[in-house]
Amino acid sequence: MGYNRVMERKIMDIYLLSVLWATLMFGGCLARVVTVSPGPLVRVESQPVSIRCDVTDYMGPREQDFEWMMSREANGQHIKIISTFDASYSHGSLSKRVASGDISVMRLQDNTVELKIAEAKSQDAGFYVCQTPSTDSVISGNYEAQVQLIVIPNTLLVTPQTPPPVVPEGSDVTLSCNVTRELTQSTYLSVTWSIKKGGTSEEILTFGPQGDVVTGAKYARRYADGAIRLVPGKSGLFELVISRMTTSDEGIYECNGTEWTHENGGKWIQIVGSKKEMGTIAVTPTGQSLSVKASSFSSAPSMNLHLTPGDKLMLLCSVAADNLPSLSLEVSWLANGRDIITMERSGVVISNTSASSMQGNHEEASIERIGANEYRLALRQVSTEDGGAYVCRIRAFIEKGGKSSGGGGRWHMAAEKTSSPVMVKVMHIKPSFTLDIETIVHPQMTSEPTELACHVTNITHLPLGSRLGVTWEHIALAGATSEPKAAHSIGSMDAYGNLLPGAIYTDRLKSGMMSLTRVQPDTFKLRILRSQEIDMGQYICAVSAWSINSQGDVLKTAEHHSLPLIVRWEAKRPSLDVVAKRIREASVGGATFEMGCTMMTQNLGEAGYSVLIQSQESLQSNVRTIMTLSPDSVVQHGGATDPNRRDSLVLTKSGPVEFRFRLGGVQLSDRGFYWCDITAWTKQQPGQTWTRATSAESNKVKIDFQENGPSFSIAIHSDTSTVYPWQTAKMKCSLRVSGSSPKTDHLAYEVRWFFTRLRGGQTTTQVASVDRFGVISKAYRNASSDVSIERQDTHSYTLNVHGAHDSDSGEYHCVATPWYLSASTGVWTQAGELTSSRIFLTVRFAVWESLKLPLLYGVTASIGVGLFSLVLGLVCAQCCCRNAAHTPRSRNKLMDLEMD
Repeated sequence: MGYNRVMERKIMDIYLLSVLWATLMFGGCLARVVTVSPGPLVRVESQPVSIRCDVTDYMGPREQDFEWMMSREANGQHIKIISTFDASYSHGSLSKRVASGDISVMRLQDNTVELKIAEAKSQDAGFYVCQTPSTDSVISGNYEAQVQLIVIPNTLLVTPQTPPPVVPEGSDVTLSCNVTRELTQSTYLSVTWSIKKGGTSEEILTFGPQGDVVTGAKYARRYADGAIRLVPGKSGLFELVISRMTTSDEGIYECNGTEWTHENGGKWIQIVGSKKEMGTIAVTPTGQSLSVKASSFSSAPSMNLHLTPGDKLMLLCSVAADNLPSLSLEVSWLANGRDIITMERSGVVISNTSASSMQGNHEEASIERIGANEYRLALRQVSTEDGGAYVCRIRAFIEKGGKSSGGGGRWHMAAEKTSSPVMVKVMHIKPSFTLDIETIVHPQMTSEPTELACHVTNITHLPLGSRLGVTWEHIALAGATSEPKAAHSIGSMDAYGNLLPGAIYTDRLKSGMMSLTRVQPDTFKLRILRSQEIDMGQYICAVSAWSINSQGDVLKTAEHHSLPLIVRWEAKRPSLDVVAKRIREASVGGATFEMGCTMMTQNLGEAGYSVLIQSQESLQSNVRTIMTLSPDSVVQHGGATDPNRRDSLVLTKSGPVEFRFRLGGVQLSDRGFYWCDITAWTKQQPGQTWTRATSAESNKVKIDFQENGPSFSIAIHSDTSTVYPWQTAKMKCSLRVSGSSPKTDHLAYEVRWFFTRLRGGQTTTQVASVDRFGVISKAYRNASSDVSIERQDTHSYTLNVHGAHDSDSGEYHCVATPWYLSASTGVWTQAGELTSSRIFLTVRFAVWESLKLPLLYGVTASIGVGLFSLVLGLVCAQCCCRNAAHTPRSRNKLMDLEMD
C-alpha cells in the first residue's frame, strides 16, 4: 500500500511537470491578438456602419465570444453596446436599438464578428472597443482593440441638368451633373453616368474617386475614339459629351454621385450615394428632318423661269436639317432626270459629260457652295435646248467615329432627298402696251370718295409668266401745298402684287383710307375713301412689265406713263342747324316728357354727332347738363342727374338726323327749360380721333305744372275710460285723408303710442309702435300687463292693454307719420307728423268684489269644521268612552248624601 502511494505521487509530479512544461512552451510561442477595422472610420448619418473584429492566436474553444463597448472620448467612460453571449449586456440607453435590430452583431466565423448599425446617428460617433473574454491558460497578448468612428452629416447633393428631350441623329449631347458635398472630413467624390432601357441599366462612364476613368463594356471603343468625352468643371460640375448620337443611344439617362473614404490599409469605402434621373432622350433620324428646295437665284425665288437665248441660268439648292452641322453632304443637279454635275462630300466636283453631250450646253455648268446650306448651279449662255425640269439631289452622310478620331472615322449614308423641279423656259421677250386713265367716281365736295382707273391696252409681245406693276403719282394744285407742282409717289404694286406705299401716304394706305388694287390683269384702281382738299391735283399712273433675266432675277423690261388727269371740286364749309320740339307734354306730376331734336346739315358728308341735353330752372339760372351722347353712341349722365332717377332718363338716336330725349315720372324739381346742344365730328381715316367740324344749339322747350299733395288728420277714442283689474283696455287711433287722396296701395302709416302715468310725474314713455311696413315693436314694461297693436283697416290702429293693472292708469296718446307714393315723383314721400289728443284710462279697485269670495270661503270652512267636530264627539261618546263593568250609584245614597 505504501508502494502504491509512492507511485501515485510520482505520477502526479510527472503530470504537473508536463503541464508546466507545456504551459511554458505554448506561453512563450502564442499570444492572443484582437484586431478591429483600421480607423478612423468616417461614415455618413442614416447610412449603415459595419465594424469588424477578429481574434487570433488564442487558446480554448474554437468559437470565441465578443463584447462591444464605446465611449464618446478616447479615455471616456465606456458604454456597453452588445455581447455575443449575454443578452442583457446592453446599456439601458441602447437596449431599444439592440432589440429593434438597429444595432446588432453578426458572427462571420468562430473568431470573427461584425458590429452593425443599420442607420448611423450623430451620437454614434466615438471610440468603439471590441473585447474578448479570456479562454487562455496564461494571459498573454491583447484582449481588446479600439477604433474611432466619425459620423458626418449627409451633405451629398446630386443636381443633374435636364438634357434635350429630342436630338437629331449625328448631333452631340452634353450630360451635365453637379455633385457636391460639404468637406468636413477627408472624403472623395465620384460620378457615374448610366442609361436605362426598359428594366436594364448600363453604365457609360465613371469618374473618380481618385480621378480615374472607368467605362462600360459597350462604350469602351467609343471612348477610345473620342465619341465620348469627359469634361470636368468647377464647383462640382461634371459634363459627359456623347458625340454622333444614333438611335441606339435613346433611353433614360441617370447620374449617380458617390462619396468615398480612404481608410488605413489602402481600401476605398463607399459611404453614401445618390442616383438621379436626368431625363429621356429620343433621337430623330436624319431622314425625318432633311429637306431640299430648288429655286431661282434671285431676290424673288420662283419655281418657273423665263429666259432668252444667251442668258445665264442660276439656280439655288437650299438644304435644311436639324443636325445639319453634323452631316456631310453630296449635292447633285439633275436636268430632266439626268445628272449634270455633282459635288462630293469631300468638295470634289464631278461633271457628267455623257449627259452634257446629249442635251444642251451642260458642259459649261458649275456648282459652288455659297453658304452653310446653299449650293448654286450656274449655266452660261443658255439655249432653247436647256429648258426643262431641274432638280437638286442631296445625300447626307454621318461619321460613326468621334470628333477626336482624326477624321479617319467610318461614314454611312443617313438619308437621301430630292427637291421639287424648277421649270426653265428659254424664249424671246419684247413687251409693248399703252395706258388710259379715267375718273370712275368724282367727288363733289370734301369727304366724298374718289376713284380712278388705269387701263393697260394694246399689249403685245408680253412673254408668258411676265407680270405688270403700277405706280400712282400725285401733283398737288398750286397753293394747296408749300411745294406746288411737286410730284409725290402715292404707292406702287410690284410684279408680285406687293404694296409699297409712298412716304407721305403710308398712314392712309395702311389704315385703308386709300387703296391700290388690281381688279383685272390689265386694270389698276386708286380709291380714296374720304377725299381731302390736299387730294385735289393731277394724277398719273405708270405701268411696268417684269420678267426673269439670265441670272434668275426679276427685272423691269418696259415702263409707260399715262397722261395726267385733273381732279378738283369746290371746297365748302360745313353748317349745322338744330330744331327742338315737344313730342309728349308733361302737364301733371308723374307724367312722361319727351323732346325731339332734328338736325339740318350742309357740306358735312359722313360725320358723327355728340348730343348734350341741357336745362335751366329759369332763363337767368345756371345751365345744367342732364345727359350726353358721344359720337361713338356712349351715353353718360351729367352731374345734375339724381343717381336714383337714371333709369327714367333716355337719350337715343331715332333717325339719321334726329335725337330724342325722354324724362319719365316728372317731378316739381324738373320744371324749367330744356334744349339740345349738338356737335358734328369727322374722321379722316378709321382709327384716328374725332375732329370737331361744327356745332349748334336748339331752341328751348319748357316743362311747367303744379301739384298739391294729400292732407291728413288724426283722432283717438276709447269705448270706455274705466276698466277693472285683469280686464283689457282698448284705445283706437284713426287717421283721415283729404285732398288728392292716393290709392290704398300707395299709402302707409307709422304709428307710435305714448303713456303718461297718473302717479310718478309727467314723464312720457313710448309703449309700442308699428312702422309703415307692419313691423311691431314693444317697449320694456315693468308690469304684469301686456300690450298689442291691432290694425283694423288702412286708417285705424288699436292699442290693447291686456290684464290691466293699477300701474296702467294714466294718459294715452298716439303719434302718426303718413307715407304716400307721390304721383309726380314716383317715390315714397313722408308727410308731416300728426299727434292726437289725450285720453285718460282709470283702473278701479272694487272692495266688495275683492272680499266676497274670501268671506264666502271662510264661512263655508267654519261651518264644515263645526259639523265635523260635533259628529266626532258623538262617535267618541258612544263607542270609545263607554265602561261595561261600571255599576251606577244608588240614587238613595245620593239623596242621602245630599241630605247630609
